[in-house]
Amino acid sequence: MAVTNLRCRECGATYPLDARYACERCFGPLEAVYDHSHLAGGDVAELRRRIQAGPQNIWRYADFLPLAEGPPGPSARLASRVGLPAGCTPLIRADRLAGELGLREVWVKNDAANPTHSFKDRVVSVAAARARELGYQVLACASTGNLAGAVAAYGAALGMETYVFIPADLEEQKVLAAGVCGTNLIAVKGSYDDVNRLCAELSGERDWAFVNVNLRPYYAEGSKTLAYEIAEQLGFELPDRCVVPIASGSLFTKLAKGFSEWRQLQLVSGSEPIMSGAQAEGCAPVATAFAAGQEFCTPVKPNTIAKSLAIGDPADGPYALELARASGGQVEAVSDEEIVAGISLLARTTGIFTETAGGVATAVLAKLARSGAIDRDERVVLLITGDGLKTLEAARDTFSAVAIEPSVQALDRALAAGVA
Repeated sequence: MAVTNLRCRECGATYPLDARYACERCFGPLEAVYDHSHLAGGDVAELRRRIQAGPQNIWRYADFLPLAEGPPGPSARLASRVGLPAGCTPLIRADRLAGELGLREVWVKNDAANPTHSFKDRVVSVAAARARELGYQVLACASTGNLAGAVAAYGAALGMETYVFIPADLEEQKVLAAGVCGTNLIAVKGSYDDVNRLCAELSGERDWAFVNVNLRPYYAEGSKTLAYEIAEQLGFELPDRCVVPIASGSLFTKLAKGFSEWRQLQLVSGSEPIMSGAQAEGCAPVATAFAAGQEFCTPVKPNTIAKSLAIGDPADGPYALELARASGGQVEAVSDEEIVAGISLLARTTGIFTETAGGVATAVLAKLARSGAIDRDERVVLLITGDGLKTLEAARDTFSAVAIEPSVQALDRALAAGVA
């Protein structure tokens, strides 16, 4: 049992491994704490082989996740075979993208290849497993879209009733993806921050497992598996830099935590990566605070096409700021026009169609490369967290089709006219 307790990130108070997310003393956020002493100082090659021999999903990293029992205990074995298999998504070398940006080496971690086409499958997989261990029968969430689809799908696969709360103006594709799984879909007239406040209140009144509220300490740990996979896919080496979209800031900070855990166990070689965060200008509380040299984020009202990043009061914003500065990185914001350009840039150089959050990350990568903020010899990993089919409107006017009669002559005329 590697996970030992929950601990407050502010005052250090410790708590048992139950369903709670805030410190009773200072109201600081709680996170899972592990004891990996049984792994430290051992045969690194053997530990790597053990990981590589695991299931082809996130449960190959069960030693580093907050289950009641790690392998060879029953919880990890059961979790690897029940529900949808999250993780083990491709890490793609993007030489054409790198060349266009004047960089030597860029890799794209395409987490749209998960079962519900976003990285949220990782966090929900961990939260759902922990919810079952704690005896919950109902899974719930507050969502900007991707999480709604993941909770609905994993609940359906596990036979759990689900409730997903979303802003009423969410993209239709994301609403359909959640609703088709038979969830109880609740559209709230307000922003994500309004939805989140409602779910925080409900978590105290309903015996439901809100994955990103009362189960948040466990849920957030699922993001670490992206770090483990990236390192493993690079031959147990760390990248020089990661460019990551920021919504709540949890993915950004947990990615770094994953790299740090493996580095401490000497499972990987290299220095801890520079962490570069990406936000949309229409919802950029972390980027704004970074530019102003502040240690806190001032809440904003979101107004951007990147709705999956539209969290105006990010829970992990201060920790994202601290990490960006400590790692030698930054948090940048880009306009909606740049986001659309980022979607197109990624698609035409790699063949990967990303949703708006990936457009934000790609646009920030391009911005940093063109400004010289990234050394051309760095090994850079760009995180794509969702599929472009979820945000079709963003790409609708980025190309045009040429209509012709069904003949070679018609095609030749179109080509001669320069319209095809």
